[in-house]
Amino acid sequence: MTEPPLLSGRALTRYYRLGAETVGALRGVDIDIGKADFVALKGPSGSGKTTLINILGLLDSPDDGELLLDGMNTRGLSENSRADTRRRHFGFVFQTFNLVPVLSAAENVAYPMILDGRATRAAAQRAGELLAAVGLTDKAATRPDLLSGGQRQRVAIARALANDPAVIFADEPTASLDSKTADVILDLMERLNRERAVAFVFATHDPRVVERARRVVNLHDGRIE
Repeated sequence: MTEPPLLSGRALTRYYRLGAETVGALRGVDIDIGKADFVALKGPSGSGKTTLINILGLLDSPDDGELLLDGMNTRGLSENSRADTRRRHFGFVFQTFNLVPVLSAAENVAYPMILDGRATRAAAQRAGELLAAVGLTDKAATRPDLLSGGQRQRVAIARALANDPAVIFADEPTASLDSKTADVILDLMERLNRERAVAFVFATHDPRVVERARRVVNLHDGRIE
């Protein structure tokens, strides 16, 4: 029997207002994300990749359609419930890293756990374990401005893993990195996917990411081709 998808989007539609014009960012998209999936959403700028990731990750809501998480319809969730669901089920890795500049690498990783109510000591211990998993034990006390781009992205990945997410959404995670560093980051993500069964969903136009993906979803003008 086929395992049901972790995330299931049906007829997802999202419009934005640009002055007097209405722009369709997503136009009736159907998509399933399975457990331990490794998916690239591919398409040019403006194709709807980031909008789709934001909706799948509950950072945004569709104007129409529905999103099921483990069979639960997310449409009726309050903002607080959406935030709780994001924190407990999802991790996020961004092109610009989005680390808190005044916090050390370890404090950045511990932060989402503390927000989720974990004791400071337990959060710090797990942050150390996650930094070790991404090869940054020696940078635990270092602030982001003293880290290289690749090191900051590894901290961001460790932070995304903090609350044992089922899915990590990565929006152009290699765009700020050189080729060698990008390969290191993608190797790390593949290993985490394989060893921890975390699903990864990428929004990307980087052929290196597309080549690594086990499934590629092509988006154009808000539709899946």
